[in-house]
Amino acid sequence: MTRTLRTVLVAGALLALADCGVQPSGIIYGSSPPSGAVAAPATFASLYLVSDGRLARIVRSAGPMSRAEALEMLAQGPTEEERERGLTTEVPAEAAPFTVTTDVSGRTVVTVSAPTGQLSALAIDQIACTAAADGGQVVIIGAGTGSDPVVCPLR
Repeated sequence: MTRTLRTVLVAGALLALADCGVQPSGIIYGSSPPSGAVAAPATFASLYLVSDGRLARIVRSAGPMSRAEALEMLAQGPTEEERERGLTTEVPAEAAPFTVTTDVSGRTVVTVSAPTGQLSALAIDQIACTAAADGGQVVIIGAGTGSDPVVCPLR
């Protein structure tokens, strides 16, 4: 290939590439930016209460809260309206306060203030379902003893 032909090909390629960019334009004006108060997003807490001996998922409107705070609500029991609908809790008030952490294997660890032996199987399920929103394994520890890992039966 001759030097002249190579120069012509390179110049043609550069000319083609130079023509396919963003074209300049004038100033584009938009509308005014949004103004006013920002509404806080609605936040909900999922609790698992008991209805006719089985778990029932209840959604309560609440501000941002930790999983330990959701468990505190569980130990406080159902609201008046929820009681009228026949909902109860097996989690005793003495189980509060709660601490919720994650162990090295990714399991949720819930520490309760009552011995785990005082918790019914349904109370264990209520705690597991309320604490593990992602559906993972939960270990419940109370008074130095722990449960085997449990998974919410509703997932």
